[in-house]
Amino acid sequence: MEKILVLGGTGNIGFPLIKELSKNNNVEIIAGVHHPETETSQFENMQNVTAVKFDFLDSTTFANALAAVDRVFFVRPPQLSKPKEDMFPFLDQVKAHKVKQLVFVSLIGVEKNPMTPHHKIEKRILELKIPHTFIRPSFFMQNLNTTHLADIRDHHTLYIPAGHSKTSFIDTRDIAAVGAKCLLSDKYLNQDLEITGDKALSYDEIAVIMSKILKTTITYSKPSLLAFRKTMLARGVKKDYVNVMVMLYLITQLGNTNKTTSTIEKVLGRKATSFEQYVKDYQDVFLKINH
Repeated sequence: MEKILVLGGTGNIGFPLIKELSKNNNVEIIAGVHHPETETSQFENMQNVTAVKFDFLDSTTFANALAAVDRVFFVRPPQLSKPKEDMFPFLDQVKAHKVKQLVFVSLIGVEKNPMTPHHKIEKRILELKIPHTFIRPSFFMQNLNTTHLADIRDHHTLYIPAGHSKTSFIDTRDIAAVGAKCLLSDKYLNQDLEITGDKALSYDEIAVIMSKILKTTITYSKPSLLAFRKTMLARGVKKDYVNVMVMLYLITQLGNTNKTTSTIEKVLGRKATSFEQYVKDYQDVFLKINH
């Protein structure tokens, strides 16, 4: 039986991935979470899932999480923007534990953007010669119901500095489904998979779609990168995190996020989740409805 460590086990990629993997009785899943004592309830109905404490900034949590693990899946936590300090020590331990595969959720176009944390992490994994799969998605649809939720829900606006550029948004549940395929087969070993939605949309178009489905007018305020940075800092968001967001939206403005690929269809045998379906699935979150 293979043992798979999924870091960020309660996150918007980690949790749907664990749900998918838990359907396979031939794997044992270790969910790496910050507070296993309070976060295990999500895994109660999954027989083959165990939660363990894991923190990229606490090296004492590495050995227990990696014990006898065959494969590892991780996403860079967005607040960690200095890979040399906050990710490389963990990667060194992954190498020392001789895992069969490390699946890393990176970023589409990352090979052309050496300033991004994702590029530095990929480079380090290659330097260490760890067997790997790089999943390179476009921007997450779920950024809207997390990072940008307050503006949408409370002010009915998309406060995002993307100009008039288009983005081939992808649903994190699709990323999780691709991750499961990669972890359950050697087929994608040492490959880079660029995954996107099946169409690129501007934020003006997104505002129209959201307005129609939510039956509430959502506008796109289109702030400048500088105004966005000042606003985020004034809200108390950490400077390193804000700087990474600004860098990613600059990449968007330069037109580097509008590429679409057919990887989802090739790997999953179905179309990518549409933006319309995503908004329908999350409409209660956007409309502040509690069940």
